[in-house]
Amino acid sequence: MSDPAITLIDEGAHGEYLARVEGSRAIGRLTWVRRGEVLTAEHALVPPEIGGLGIAAKLVEALVADARAQGWKIVPECSYVAAAFRRHPEWTDLLA
Repeated sequence: MSDPAITLIDEGAHGEYLARVEGSRAIGRLTWVRRGEVLTAEHALVPPEIGGLGIAAKLVEALVADARAQGWKIVPECSYVAAAFRRHPEWTDLLA
């Protein structure tokens, strides 16, 4: 399987990142809500069919890249996102 295609669905006050892997119908998701310039990462969900491929990490990396580009801060409510922030101290400046 190839790297996932990450898509941002931005509904303004909320949205999600979707990860699709070629050859699979399963979709990984990272959902968030926005309050002003702060994104709260609520849930990262990766179906077992595409588990173990680093999908959740790619979703968090997309969130971090967009937050950095837009000047947003992140509240890692999701336990996976919180753990990713602990593994990446270079992201600390993005914590709300």
